[in-house]
Amino acid sequence: MATLKQIQSRIEKLQAQAENLIAKRSTVVIGEIRAMLEQHGLTTADLDAHMPKKRGPKPKGAAGYAGATAKTKGLKATGKLPPKYMHPETGATWSGHARPPAWIKDAKDRSVFLIGKPAAGAAAVKPAAAKKTAAAKKAGGAKRTVARKAAAKKAVAAKKTAAKAGKAIKSAKAAKTASRAKRAAA
Repeated sequence: MATLKQIQSRIEKLQAQAENLIAKRSTVVIGEIRAMLEQHGLTTADLDAHMPKKRGPKPKGAAGYAGATAKTKGLKATGKLPPKYMHPETGATWSGHARPPAWIKDAKDRSVFLIGKPAAGAAAVKPAAAKKTAAAKKAGGAKRTVARKAAAKKAVAAKKTAAKAGKAIKSAKAAKTASRAKRAAA
């Protein structure tokens, strides 16, 4: 039975043989490629010009926008957004984007969890102009919803009318075909 050292030495010899075979094969292939390039009058620059550019994975987050860098956007190099909210007891953070975590999901006033902002006192007292703006936004949203629903109803009515017109055209064509068939039979 072979010892461990004998087996390892065999493995090293086989690996050296494999590397030699790979080197010989690659020199043969490179020689064939050079011969083909010379035969057709091509250069490596021609190859580079006709090869598709490599496309890596697209960057995620705001850093993926044209001209944006991690430094200019104040982001980490990983593409993650900086935290905006923090749980005071656990220290867990959330950027304010994507799905909210369980600890802030059901909070009525998220300003309590803002990082570096005054908590409940300043957030509770809103100026009158801000209250009016919020009410106007709410009303505007309701108006847009009503307008969207009305447009959808009009689109459905237009489709129904078009379908009825299509049926009428089909029935008129069928009547013409039937009358032609009667005339031909007579």
